[in-house]
Amino acid sequence: MFENVEFANPQFFWLLLSLPLALLWYIFKHKKEVASLKISSIKGFSVSHWTSKLRPLLFVLRLLSLALIITALARPQTEDISTRTKTTKGIDIVMAIDVSSSMLARDLKPNRLSALKEVAASFIKKRPNDRIGLVGYAGESYTKTPITSDKTIVLNALREITYGELEDGTAIGMGLATSVNRLKESKAISKVIILLTDGVNNSGFIEPKTAADLAVEFGIKTYTIGLGTNGNALSPIAYNRDGTFRYGMRQVEIDEALLKEIAKATGGKYFRATDNEKLEEIYDEINKLEKTEIEEFKYYKYEEKFRPLILLAGALLLLEWGLRNSVFKSFI
Repeated sequence: MFENVEFANPQFFWLLLSLPLALLWYIFKHKKEVASLKISSIKGFSVSHWTSKLRPLLFVLRLLSLALIITALARPQTEDISTRTKTTKGIDIVMAIDVSSSMLARDLKPNRLSALKEVAASFIKKRPNDRIGLVGYAGESYTKTPITSDKTIVLNALREITYGELEDGTAIGMGLATSVNRLKESKAISKVIILLTDGVNNSGFIEPKTAADLAVEFGIKTYTIGLGTNGNALSPIAYNRDGTFRYGMRQVEIDEALLKEIAKATGGKYFRATDNEKLEEIYDEINKLEKTEIEEFKYYKYEEKFRPLILLAGALLLLEWGLRNSVFKSFI
């Protein structure tokens, strides 16, 4: 009953100091009320009644009752706190993912695309209050999933993204424009595109700068990520007879100037990921930069625990009164 109990008025516990004083007063008064007679022997007297020895029990009952009443005045209570959160400033995010053949390069483990999907999944799980969509692009672009708050749908769609769904190439402008199209009708306070590529724009009929201008017009911030190690990387260079890729060393070409220009124009930031750890750090940084404002409501429910103490104190006082007027009546 008194687990996790706190006291609303603990200052009343100072009254407990009166109990030792009351006890001293009782002892002093009791000595005055009891007469003494000095004789040489008590052999001719019968032994006193047992109730006389239990007489102090009445005062003990009063002290216990007083202690319980003081504790009740301190208002013991338990506190139950429930919380409810409300998103006050949500963020809509579209992740534009390059799925060209170069994303199968093995400078990241096991390859660039697989490493990205793992880090992106972790990022999505850390954004429970935001809506997220996916866009894939290579020589052309498409919407893998529109912005949604259902993270299960987004994570399943992310796992399904693979090379071979689109014509090969790197259409950065198409990927960015499709992402803008997914966000332009959004009513969110903040709209963000995370565009990742490992190459140079060489496909598509929309120029990256034109797509960036569209992002600016609709108030969409764009974070760009250049993926790939510095120098050469083990990348697909041809097909084997069985349809699998033949790998060889190829120079990593990323149009960093273009990615920096897109990020700067839209109010975002450019990052370069040269390995798995760096890629993870980049998504963690973006996660910190784009904070969703959450309003938390706390509800406090207090349950008073003084009633049992009052009832017990009343029972002890009633018992003391009954004993005083029955068993101990002739001795007081």
